[in-house]
Amino acid sequence: MHLLAVISVCFLSLCAIPRCCPAWQDQDEASGVSPLQPVEAYSFSGQRLRRRAFSPERLEKLEGDLRTAIEASNAAGNDVHKLIWVARRLGYLWRYQEVIQTLDVAAANYPDVPHVYRHRGHRFITTRQIDRAVADLQRAARLIDGTGDEVEQDGAPNAAGVPTSTLHTNIYYHLGLAHYLRGEYQQALAAYEKCLAASKNNDMKVATLDWMVMTLRRLDRYDDAMKLLDDITSDMEIIENTAYHQRLLMYKGELSPEDLIPVEDSADRDLDLATYGYGVGNWYLANGDEAKAREIFEEVTGGEYWAAFGFIAAEADLMRMR
Repeated sequence: MHLLAVISVCFLSLCAIPRCCPAWQDQDEASGVSPLQPVEAYSFSGQRLRRRAFSPERLEKLEGDLRTAIEASNAAGNDVHKLIWVARRLGYLWRYQEVIQTLDVAAANYPDVPHVYRHRGHRFITTRQIDRAVADLQRAARLIDGTGDEVEQDGAPNAAGVPTSTLHTNIYYHLGLAHYLRGEYQQALAAYEKCLAASKNNDMKVATLDWMVMTLRRLDRYDDAMKLLDDITSDMEIIENTAYHQRLLMYKGELSPEDLIPVEDSADRDLDLATYGYGVGNWYLANGDEAKAREIFEEVTGGEYWAAFGFIAAEADLMRMR
């Protein structure tokens, strides 16, 4: 079958918007009543992770963006980057199984395009398929070896409307995270070093340095970790990665862990808790207080923003603690 026909079949099913993939949805056979949101993944401990619920207004906007992406891809024919945007728009809707299915089509037809493996690797991390994430991201890294970098446009632009990451930084950043989640800290550090070398702005630098500091502490390389903080200052211009910047200032001793824990009435408390909370829990763990770290990691994983990297990392650390 011609690729365009294959993609059209895929899109027809997406446009119909069954709200889930039947194989992933729980259903009460006796009552016929389905839960509010379908299951998109399983945690490292086997718990169901359900799709996020959105307000009607937000859902309408996200589904409108998805329809626009589908229409653009259909109009463009065999354009892998348009197809990737369909996958990305599905991701903003937390329809992660459909993201992976869409990128499976892309990988089958464009096996040498690194962008495909960068995005599928990301969503393998989201869905806790870490071995598959490593394989995809390693392949992406091989495909970009010796090539020029490119800015990666944001699907949800920051307030400044300035993209802060690139193809290369995203590949190495996610590869480092995948290794970190597997407890492979030497491999994680090697990936983060490549990410840092490709980082050309403060936002990407603080995001990368944050994970590098945590990785070095896991390797008992305290002095090397602290040396990375020499150029981190409170007056750095940061567009969107404020949480990583503040975590670095905490590691440096200029902020306390209490400064970073989000307040109860924060508008995005679950996301804030996952992002700030993991850094704080990791600080306690690195400083020998495993009981306090466990307490915070359990609070993080008690939230609802299970797609956040901090949530996933807290989940992995809790599994190791057990």
